Amino acid sequence: MSETFNAERLTRLCDFLRQSPTPWHATANMATRLEQAGFQRLEEKANWQLTPGKRYYVTRNDSAIIAFQLPEAELASLRMIGAHTDSPGLHLKPNATQRSAGWLQLGVQVYGGALLAPWFDRDLGLAGRVHVRHADGRLESVLLNVAKPIAMVPSLAIHLDRDVNSGRPLNPQTQMAPVLMQSETATLAELVTQWVTEQHGLRNVEVVDFELAFYDVQPPSLVGIRQELVASARLDNLLSCFMGLEALLACDGHQGSVLVANDHEEVGSASACGAQGPFLADVLTRINGQMGGRDGNKGSEESLIQLIQSSLMISCDNAHALHPNFRDKHDERHGPAINGGPVVKVNASQRYATNSVTGALFRDVCREADVPVQSFATRADMGCGSTIGPITASGIGVPTIDVGVPQWAMHSIRETAGAKDVEYLTRALTLFLNRATLH
Repeated sequence: MSETFNAERLTRLCDFLRQSPTPWHATANMATRLEQAGFQRLEEKANWQLTPGKRYYVTRNDSAIIAFQLPEAELASLRMIGAHTDSPGLHLKPNATQRSAGWLQLGVQVYGGALLAPWFDRDLGLAGRVHVRHADGRLESVLLNVAKPIAMVPSLAIHLDRDVNSGRPLNPQTQMAPVLMQSETATLAELVTQWVTEQHGLRNVEVVDFELAFYDVQPPSLVGIRQELVASARLDNLLSCFMGLEALLACDGHQGSVLVANDHEEVGSASACGAQGPFLADVLTRINGQMGGRDGNKGSEESLIQLIQSSLMISCDNAHALHPNFRDKHDERHGPAINGGPVVKVNASQRYATNSVTGALFRDVCREADVPVQSFATRADMGCGSTIGPITASGIGVPTIDVGVPQWAMHSIRETAGAKDVEYLTRALTLFLNRATLH
């Protein structure tokens, strides 16, 4: 079994993770790499003129992105890879400025199913997008990334809470407001205006609105005596976005290929740019309208159904790796090992979209790519999370499989995955995009 350790790919991964503290930054960074590789940007409000053999991408809300490669030959099927750009965390409330004991703090709301305890005593930066009004009344949206330790959520000393190690519940409303500075007068609007001026050179602007979130400024790193682990914030699910992008950029371009990275998966996907929204369906309809169909039904509703049913979606979202300190949390026959290869995720209640048909095809792809493959199913006495897989499958009807690399500490402020697994799944995804048949 080949165990290629691709140092250059891991360097690119760590750079991507470090530069992508929010979905807007992740989307912008993916768009930059796509354009460098010759992908042409499309605007949803414009008419599309697609050409066989060309490569395109489109964004929605600046936080979700779809990139696609059209074949030179007839478009009969699409090989799709799906992921999501968002991660659990602490987002600012609209009126975030608050003070206590002489300290400026910012009120937060929890986004997604965040593991809260690891957020204490971390060096926190702040990032997102800000909308400003110029002196002439013009509105402009800019990205903001305060990539330095400007805040923290201090723990309460054990001397003042002797039972803290017995599992004290955390109240995000009263106990998790980060502190920024000793001040009785400073406001968030003043600080954001200052940061926008520093980063974009915009002067005489008024902050009108924002979507900002705290994040851990500790950079990604390779961990372990042999550096066999990747540790970083937002591995769930920027790691899948990265591997999907790497595969799309590396594929030979002979087949129709799509990479979709939705937003808002961690809160249910019910948005215009989420998997439950119409983003992917809109793009597929427009592709089919110009490129799909045969036997006189070019661009028809029937040809769209034919295209979708001839295609396959690999939904990539990380899986729970067997934890050495909590082995009992896994079914003993379904505990994926870190660096043991990609994981096929199965759930009888359809929390994952995998079935035997799609599972068999992916396992065959892994065999052809010389990549090990594992299986995951939750314990029968535990609940199961979900992914964009079932949402996409039920929304547009495409045959779908749920896979991912194994990781520890899912939804923590810092997560851990295997360095070899990055290479394993990327190789499998690349071969999938190059595969001539989906049978």
